[in-house]
Amino acid sequence: MSTTNSNEVFEAARDADAVVRARTAGTITKIFRRLMPILVIAYIISFVDRTNIGMAKEGLETDIGISAAAYGLGAGLFFVFYAFLEVPSNLILNRVGARFWIARIMLTWGILSMCMAFVWNEWSFYIVRMLLGAAEAGLYPGIIFYISLWFPKKTRAKAIGIFLLGVSLANIIGAPIGGLLLEMDGFGGLHGWQWMFLIEGVPAVIMCFWVWFKLPNGPKDASFLTDGEKEDLSRVLSAEDSGEQSSHGDLRALGPVLKDRQIWLIVAIYFTHQIAVYSLSYFLPSMIKSYNDDMSSLTVGLITALPWIAAAVGSILLPRHATNITRKKSMVSGGLILIAGGLVIAATSGFIIALVGFCISAFMLFVIQSILFTFPTDRLSGAAAASGVAFINTCGLVGGFIGPTVMGSLEESTGNSRAGLWFISILAVCGAALAWGLKNAKPTEVVAEP
Repeated sequence: MSTTNSNEVFEAARDADAVVRARTAGTITKIFRRLMPILVIAYIISFVDRTNIGMAKEGLETDIGISAAAYGLGAGLFFVFYAFLEVPSNLILNRVGARFWIARIMLTWGILSMCMAFVWNEWSFYIVRMLLGAAEAGLYPGIIFYISLWFPKKTRAKAIGIFLLGVSLANIIGAPIGGLLLEMDGFGGLHGWQWMFLIEGVPAVIMCFWVWFKLPNGPKDASFLTDGEKEDLSRVLSAEDSGEQSSHGDLRALGPVLKDRQIWLIVAIYFTHQIAVYSLSYFLPSMIKSYNDDMSSLTVGLITALPWIAAAVGSILLPRHATNITRKKSMVSGGLILIAGGLVIAATSGFIIALVGFCISAFMLFVIQSILFTFPTDRLSGAAAASGVAFINTCGLVGGFIGPTVMGSLEESTGNSRAGLWFISILAVCGAALAWGLKNAKPTEVVAEP
């Protein structure tokens, strides 16, 4: 074939690809509209049930004698079984489909969240928290993997950023509602925190039925897409799918993950990030309360919502701009520096300035997270991608155990509820330095699985 003919074929193929991508843009908009509300609401409910013990901290200490250190340990123990079961859970989701597995997760965690109303001492508190972690294991990495089945790389960070709005909205909504439910103290012979756990566990049980009937397993099962839209989307996603795959559907799918040094770097960065996220989630209400013991539970809840509003704004505005590796590295590193700076301000200032510091830190929390989780689905595919997302989340969630545990221990030993903020700030700076080592996916960087 002549050079002229070869160029014509190439140009025709490129033009056809451009047409497909243009058509797919409308399909992506439709997918955003149909799927993201379900995923965001599911994560709102899960995060409310996971972190509402932050609003119950004072009641648990007063009514059943849990110390600050025991509270911090119980808050962190959620992540023991959660982390241990993340990878198996995601592999099961990859095998049985998102619809069944996410619905199962929501049903079991809703029931166990309501069981938190009946803890009576430290050990019962520890056990129910661990069971709740086991029930919810796999939800977050499962949905991140699920998003990769629907969205091309260019829109994936945006989709994850919108999904992570659920965390911010959970705290914006959950803290005031939790404070209001705590005002039910004494009604029906129950403490306010018992009512909070009982009532806030119900939506997860209801939501499982919505997921079961409305969430398709993948684009091929989507009744809201035409055959042409499915074909175009499949072509775009297949063209991008150059990541390392695994022929295994069990734990052997971790092979490509464990051999990729970039995945280990992401784990280290995410670890520092998760310490900040969960320390604030569990201890922000009590830190707000420490400025004025006369604040009502509702007032504490309303003030606690302000930093999470800042987090929601950040997750809406910034992730869509993470379109290349330079921007990704700058936003992750700069974001962790802002988190550290905001927490230093909070640790050293009076109430109003400290609140500004908390808002500065929270603004970048889910910008960082949405960017970090674009890397494993860029570098891996299939079962390897599912296990890679879960593996990063599992290792990072060790920070979800260490952060609250250290915060509780430092509060008890120093008598200062903000003493642990220095610990978080130092680790965030370390994560910021590591972020400059992030790289784009290159086929030669990932060792093939034997």
